Amino acid sequence: MEEHDYPHPFIHEVKLTTALRIRGIILGSVLFPLRVTLAAICFLIMWPLARLRLAGLSEEERSRPVTGWRHWLFHTIVWQLSRGVFLCLGFPRVTVKGRRADLKEAPVLVVAPHSTYLDMVVLCPTQLATVVSRSENKSLPVIGALLEFNQAVLVSRKDPESRKKAVTQVTERLTSNGYWPQMLMFPEGTTTNGRALIKFKPGAFLAGVPVQPVLLRYPNKVDTVRWTYKGTAWYEALWHTTSQIYTNATVEFLPVYQPSEEEKNDPGLYADNVQKLMAKELGIPATDYVMEGGVPVSKVGGVSLPVDSPARKTLSLLHRSSLGPYGVESALHQLRDTCQFGAQGSKVSADELASLLGLKDRETAMALCGFYSKDETVDLRVFYLSVAALSGFFRFKSLLHAAFTMFDREATGSLSAEEFSDLMGALLGFPQRSTAELYKEASSGGSLTEENLLRVLTTHPTYQRLLNEYLQPEEAESHLLANGKAVNNNGNMHNGNGSLHNSKKFE
Repeated sequence: MEEHDYPHPFIHEVKLTTALRIRGIILGSVLFPLRVTLAAICFLIMWPLARLRLAGLSEEERSRPVTGWRHWLFHTIVWQLSRGVFLCLGFPRVTVKGRRADLKEAPVLVVAPHSTYLDMVVLCPTQLATVVSRSENKSLPVIGALLEFNQAVLVSRKDPESRKKAVTQVTERLTSNGYWPQMLMFPEGTTTNGRALIKFKPGAFLAGVPVQPVLLRYPNKVDTVRWTYKGTAWYEALWHTTSQIYTNATVEFLPVYQPSEEEKNDPGLYADNVQKLMAKELGIPATDYVMEGGVPVSKVGGVSLPVDSPARKTLSLLHRSSLGPYGVESALHQLRDTCQFGAQGSKVSADELASLLGLKDRETAMALCGFYSKDETVDLRVFYLSVAALSGFFRFKSLLHAAFTMFDREATGSLSAEEFSDLMGALLGFPQRSTAELYKEASSGGSLTEENLLRVLTTHPTYQRLLNEYLQPEEAESHLLANGKAVNNNGNMHNGNGSLHNSKKFE
């Protein structure tokens, strides 16, 4: 399989030679409509059968696992039709390695890497194990019926109460001592290019029960199945996959992982250890990347670093704009004065931002706002601090002083936990939700002063990486996300030369 160098695990593009592209067009013109049509027919047959499984049952009966004739009759038919769907899509057989543990041995199967919506192929050798899915999927035709059939745990990522309810449901099922069927989860929580395992979410590990790691591979000459945050679109992945004569998939069941007492009491540790084990078996790194708020980030001591820095994109666009490199410095100085002496914390519109920066076109200002929010506004403090930190025009000590002054609303000389979270979010250009660890490290007697924060950021072995590798000026281009190296869970992070880079001006 041809290898490609990607800057992070959230990007994948199908790479085809001219000959493969021509072959794909010829085969796809026949195979794509034929295969999609046959798969659709299988789904349409499953639709009413899935509804019939629970038809006539009360809400109380639906809250218990389906047993008896409803289970063996409908489960067997839908299972065979599910296999038929993937056969139609060009998966003639799924190679299975190892032995699937029974329900009493491992109440949950954890599958990685999660690469595509076609990963549902793993449900065939696991006999349609129960899954966790987004509640929004329940309203989709066919898919909603199949989730109901599966008695899946549904969760809304936007609703904290829904997440709490889902955690309770999952824990109850995993500790039911065989009452509920075996569950299957993708602990990464999102799809990647499979070149690294991103940080596992703790959901499958909260109950502290044994898990069976399951490796899912697609050993094909052309990697067509993956669908990620950036790169190949879902319909392109479907076209390229169905245009192949066949597609290989391998499911490997590893030995059941028995958690230690320490792991049972610490789901995060449990998840990290299973992640490292699976990464080792796959021969790829275990990283601290996660998807947070729909944005891929890397975690450093609880701090979230977006893989596509809004500030870097801003600087790049400003340098190409009517301002030019020299105009950027002047504009940043003006923004600093506006933030310090104007209405602090106020958001500005795209038109107001264009006026403050001296931009000649509104489209550029709209694009800049879009890097930071979904509407045409931006918090000036966030915009200024994040861009200034990477511009190379300001020493970090003076920039931190300006940031501290902006967020010390009561002028007490110290920051509350909320104010500190806002400050870090402004410096990094991304909202920070888990800064408690850093706040505790930098606080003295419950008070966070500017001096203590500067000390931790410049001397602490974990947090100084924020300065040494992420908050590097644009010219350096040596931070973690620019050189494409992953952050391993062993804590090592290196630049292109394999050594730690430290050229940040602190004074």
